[in-house]
Amino acid sequence: MSAPRIHFLPIVAVAAVICTASLAGAQLPARATPAPARFTVTSPDLQLRGRVTQSHVFNGMGCTGQNISPILQWNNPPAGTKSFAVTAYDPDAPTGSGWWHWVIYNIPASVNHLASDAGKPDGRMAPRGSVQGSTDFGTAGYGGPCPPPGDKPHRYIFTVYALKVDRLNLPRNATAANVGFNLHANVLGTAQITALYGR
Repeated sequence: MSAPRIHFLPIVAVAAVICTASLAGAQLPARATPAPARFTVTSPDLQLRGRVTQSHVFNGMGCTGQNISPILQWNNPPAGTKSFAVTAYDPDAPTGSGWWHWVIYNIPASVNHLASDAGKPDGRMAPRGSVQGSTDFGTAGYGGPCPPPGDKPHRYIFTVYALKVDRLNLPRNATAANVGFNLHANVLGTAQITALYGR
């Protein structure tokens, strides 16, 4: 009786069979979904961590600026945004609670910028329907930087809030803290730019 014949597959063929079997049982990785564009705010008047210029500095309390609110432009707000608000805040003010320099809210969702001097107390340069809340100067509208002489430069944080409501129903004399409470209760996202000023 003759010995049984043994058949050998070429090495390349064996490798191809194994590779095909492996691919058949493997799942291809899902295509990565692009991340949504980030909500950002920019200003031609305020360089990131740059120095606030004299035109945006307060006029009073020993400061001699022009008290013009800077241009602000924002992009890529979160889905579902129904209105915006903007604040300017100095966390370095020697008060124990910082200093609110600007509070403006009920900015329509169709708006994506504030023009130069939009912080005028009479509101004529601000978007239609928006409201300027009280600042720590005790008045509505923009109040520029005016830190104590000799302090290291203070930070002035301009924040744009994207909100899930069309408007905040607040009294026109609402304090910055009251507005802030309502902003945080309705916020979808924020964008910030910080500038410095000292004297």
